Amino acid sequence: MSPRDPIPFTLDGALYGARKMIPLVLSSIVFGAVYGVLARDAGLSLAETVLMSATVFAGASQLIAIQLWAAPLPVLPILIATLAVNSRMLLMGASMRPWFTRISTKQAYGSFFFLTDGNWAMAMKEYFNGYRDAAFLLGSGLALYVGWVASAAIGYGMGSMVGDPRVYGLDVLLPIFFGALLAAMWKGKGDLLPWGVAAGTAILASYLVPGHWYILIGGFVGSLTGLLRYKEGDHVN
Repeated sequence: MSPRDPIPFTLDGALYGARKMIPLVLSSIVFGAVYGVLARDAGLSLAETVLMSATVFAGASQLIAIQLWAAPLPVLPILIATLAVNSRMLLMGASMRPWFTRISTKQAYGSFFFLTDGNWAMAMKEYFNGYRDAAFLLGSGLALYVGWVASAAIGYGMGSMVGDPRVYGLDVLLPIFFGALLAAMWKGKGDLLPWGVAAGTAILASYLVPGHWYILIGGFVGSLTGLLRYKEGDHVN
């Protein structure tokens, strides 16, 4: 296929993407249910819990928002934190440019609403293997979306049976989740410095700054440390 040839965007492609996502959908349902339990514990209503999943559709961002949820609602910290977490989507979307610039704008942006780490990785694998139907991303994302929104409602209902999630240790699920993310991102000893600086700064800021700003301060200082280290050419693993 020539780089200038049009790319197909068909129902068959969407259905194929949905079928390929079934294993990931099943695992995401568990994750979504946990979010529902924690959202109920944070004081959200069922409608608010489901609405967040339906409009945000980003597990890590939603868990961060729940972690920061308080009265009065810290809108700015939540916006900044979720923006930082989801900034990776810019790079993921850019990586699909050779594929998605050859379909209509409506098809492309409609599909990108359903972009997640899981279906992006699967879609790129299919593309590099020669598959070209761009509806794959939309179909795979819709399958994840339906499972995610439904599981949030299920988790919320489970929360009424669970009661206090701390009794069952569910309050540690958020630290465990982000710990798993860190483990997956580990590239060697070189990560110790920025990670250590981020953690130390966040702990110090939690004592000095009111509210949840310590999360953003730690992340910013840690990121800046990583950037300076990279510029100095220190790539020791």
